[in-house]
Amino acid sequence: MGHLRVGVAVLTMGDRPAELDALLASVAAQDPPAARVVVVGNGSPLPPLPEGVTRVELPENLGVAGGRNVALQRLRQYGDVDVVVDLDDDGLLIATDVFRRMAELYRRDERLGIVSFRIADELGRTQRRHVPRLGASGPMRGGLVTTFLGGGHGLSMRMLEEIGGWPDAFFYAHEETDLAWRALDAGWRIRYAPELVLQHPWTSPTRHAVFYRMVARNRVWLAKRRLPAPLVPAYLGVWAVLTVLKRPSPEGLRAWWGGFLEGVRTPCGARRPMRWRTVARMTALGRPPVV
Repeated sequence: MGHLRVGVAVLTMGDRPAELDALLASVAAQDPPAARVVVVGNGSPLPPLPEGVTRVELPENLGVAGGRNVALQRLRQYGDVDVVVDLDDDGLLIATDVFRRMAELYRRDERLGIVSFRIADELGRTQRRHVPRLGASGPMRGGLVTTFLGGGHGLSMRMLEEIGGWPDAFFYAHEETDLAWRALDAGWRIRYAPELVLQHPWTSPTRHAVFYRMVARNRVWLAKRRLPAPLVPAYLGVWAVLTVLKRPSPEGLRAWWGGFLEGVRTPCGARRPMRWRTVARMTALGRPPVV
């Protein structure tokens, strides 16, 4: 891959204007600069944006997956983007060479599909849930992995043309895993690059009111869509046990089981299970698709 043209996609609900301004300033400071920057107002009007930024205002909130597909489609229409970088609207690129260093990773590996950034707070701390591998390895250990972080990452447009975009119906939760499993099954690689940092506030996923329901429903959908039949009960059983062990509140647990049953009862799109060689590949990378 020669000169790599970067397109940046940012979703916002209009409730973080100061953070969005800071993020866009950090994007503008990148050397080399992005070829395109698209900001999607996900069911909300957009504040004034810097010159050259493409604005898209959606009449309704399509969720993370749907909103990112809208941004992706707009970038695809321009026809001059090789890698899409998705960034949370309350994140910040604290270095000015993030795109340059990411481009070098893609130049070294023509089958690199996804680059996952490291997410760290203003003190440099990375939450355990933001380390995309099992075990006790620290956040500074990079390498090939089986999933990626939604808050900051790069996606090859060639890969997306082959495997498709985000799963719209998921709305929020596990949309990254669905995309990652499809990428791996098509022979693409995912690299966690801790040197590429997105600064992001220390948060809890349960801050979202729909967290427990969406997590459970979408995990069932993920299993039904992507796993070989023998692995579906193993995967869902492991996560049911792990959820109980985390001891959520009674309200959270009720919402989780409600979402689980919703996932069982409702359609989830076409079933295209991964191949067993993909299962073996994921296992070799340290995360078999049962946990």
